[in-house]
Amino acid sequence: MLDSLSSALAAVRARVDSLAAAPPPPVVPARASGSYMNLSFVGLTDFGWSTTKDVGALQVGDHEPHVRGFAIPNAELALDGTVDPYLKAFANIVYKLDAKGETGVELEEMFFLTTSLPHNLQVKGGQFFAEFGRQNAQHPHSWAFADQPLALNRMFGPEGLRSQGLRISWLLPTSFYTEATMAVMNSAGTTTFSFRSDESAKIHAGAPIERAVQGARDLLYVPRLATSFDLTDTQTLLMGVSGAFGPNNSGLGTQTQIFGVDLYWKWKSPTAHMGFPFVSFQSEGLVRRYDAATRVAFDTNMVLPGETLRDNGAYAQLQWGIKPMLVAGLRADYANGNGMAVPAYATVERANRTRYSTNLTWFPTEYSKFRLQYNYDHRAGIGNDHTVLMQFEFLLGAHAAHKF
Repeated sequence: MLDSLSSALAAVRARVDSLAAAPPPPVVPARASGSYMNLSFVGLTDFGWSTTKDVGALQVGDHEPHVRGFAIPNAELALDGTVDPYLKAFANIVYKLDAKGETGVELEEMFFLTTSLPHNLQVKGGQFFAEFGRQNAQHPHSWAFADQPLALNRMFGPEGLRSQGLRISWLLPTSFYTEATMAVMNSAGTTTFSFRSDESAKIHAGAPIERAVQGARDLLYVPRLATSFDLTDTQTLLMGVSGAFGPNNSGLGTQTQIFGVDLYWKWKSPTAHMGFPFVSFQSEGLVRRYDAATRVAFDTNMVLPGETLRDNGAYAQLQWGIKPMLVAGLRADYANGNGMAVPAYATVERANRTRYSTNLTWFPTEYSKFRLQYNYDHRAGIGNDHTVLMQFEFLLGAHAAHKF
């Protein structure tokens, strides 16, 4: 009996010694602790009526209603999550119905974000909205109104400024929040409206030229500096300056420059419940300098002289969180453009416009909202229009938090 026990103990000891002498197994990188992926779906449905039959000429944004009656301007499938201990990723696929009820699908955003770079640095890569100002990078379900401000449509086109590229950001070591970002992006495509987009013919009224990428000068650069600090225990102020610089396709060496400033202020009651009551103010101002080369008009053989086209626009909006889940809003915005050397070729897309809007939004829960909005529009040379919009939104799943 003792001999058998001794033999068993000796075998166990020999096995332990062999394991201790064996080389360690290869290290396989593991996913981050608590790895996750969120899947969500956001649906926006609109019903509206306007005094103009051509609603699409009045509501020019890609995710705005373009017809009298019912519209589905945005249905968003979003995925976000951790890739590994070093990266997060996000993808956003959008479905929409056009004025004829035909379904369109687009890969709106798909990018990665680093999570562990030193010195407060972060890199984003893929396709994404440029971080220019406050609203350009926001998705439609995050807007305070059912439509985009005129100034953003004027500078960035119907779909906003987004493209494929790389963005680096640096959180400065200051006592208050200060972040500097620089994006380098492709300058071609319908989502780079003021640059190498065929749609930019609506700016310079000429036939777009084929302009290949020859070097770094043919890419799009979008810098931004933003800072935020608490004015008091109940008030926060955020300010930013942005730029977008790149080539346009009116000529072989022509460039576009866009400058913007933005401001956001919010007061929240010290006795707030569920974040209410609150008052917030948001404003952006933009200026575009578009160098147009000597060019042939897109619909005739007339030669248009080289010139610099200047546009500017701004909006200001005020929101009042009256009580939990009920918000009232006011907005005023405009977009103006200087004349062209040949006035007959001045495009309607650059005509002077002003708009005044008011709305009331009710959130039954954090997963749905109802909105009623009224717009008064004035278009130079066309006249005045009145529009009423009703909007309903619902959310399925866990949507990623949006930047403040």
